Amino acid sequence: MEKQKVWFRDLGKMDYQAAWDYQDVLLKKNLAVKANALAGENTDGETAEQVATQHHLLFVEHPPVYTLGKSGKMEHVLINEQERRQRGIEFFQTNRGGDITFHGPQQIVGYPILDLEKFYTDIGRYLRELEEVIILTLAEYGIVAGRSPGETGVWIDAQTKGKERKICAMGVRCSRWVTMHGFAFNVNTDLSYFNYIIPCGIQNKKVTSLKEELGRKVPLDEVKEKLKRNFENVFRVDILDEATE
Repeated sequence: MEKQKVWFRDLGKMDYQAAWDYQDVLLKKNLAVKANALAGENTDGETAEQVATQHHLLFVEHPPVYTLGKSGKMEHVLINEQERRQRGIEFFQTNRGGDITFHGPQQIVGYPILDLEKFYTDIGRYLRELEEVIILTLAEYGIVAGRSPGETGVWIDAQTKGKERKICAMGVRCSRWVTMHGFAFNVNTDLSYFNYIIPCGIQNKKVTSLKEELGRKVPLDEVKEKLKRNFENVFRVDILDEATE
């Protein structure tokens, strides 16, 4: 069976709103394809690829920003608007799942726009497989990571009370089984930004980074390549660089 193709694009450093808008364009293109198929519109003259949904994987690095998910609570933001502005941190209320988190420099944010109907219609499984991509990547650095029951994302020492620390947050949106938003993997991230929020609304648990765990800075491009390879393996897809399209 032929593998699904996923078009990859590294957006580099991009404001949160611009990246959100770009995701939204890709999602809406897929929704339009699905709506036309459902309506049975005539697609004579178009190739199969032109009338099919497309999968995308975006990597991006945002300037400092706090984002609040649909189920999030404002009281989990511990500084006021004036203090936040003074520190140069943006804020967005989003349409993804989850609570409050931080995005910033030296963090890899991954946005998969996938048509899950071509894989499986199971959001829980999708989140577990996203987590697995991160877990496998951490394993390549000799770090044993896993899951914390009832808490989406990737954790280290999740079962050891007082030592639990989150290294990757996740929050997604799914519309007609097309996904957007995704994961935020702390690589060399300045963790002090997390002091001003209750990350993911979870009290008394720490946040960490790859740099913190290894005691050294790690090249982002190196981590990105590992993430791409593990994404291919977990989702059983072929990732194609949009630059070569």
